[in-house]
Amino acid sequence: MRNAEIPAPTQSPRPNAQTLSRDEVARLGKEIYERDIRMQVEANHYGEVVAIDVDSGGWIIGEEVLEAVDCLRRQRPDATNVLLERVGYRALDNLGCRLPRSVK
Repeated sequence: MRNAEIPAPTQSPRPNAQTLSRDEVARLGKEIYERDIRMQVEANHYGEVVAIDVDSGGWIIGEEVLEAVDCLRRQRPDATNVLLERVGYRALDNLGCRLPRSVK
């Protein structure tokens, strides 16, 4: 794990957080990633996984999915709305084909 601490959220947590639909978690998580995280991680963490607690805006980065999720769960055991993003890619994983790199 490269970052042991989850950075403080740049916005206040969602009040009365509850389980959201997958689409809503994806929308909010991608918004947080683009606004708060992307510029901090793209240069030095290409290909690593970011786990984002959508309710608090907190996040953690790990080399693989399980590492990022485990660390997030240890620091925020009540996190229920979590989005995973692979730094520098459009998709988290691939299915037997070459994983496309993000274009931006």
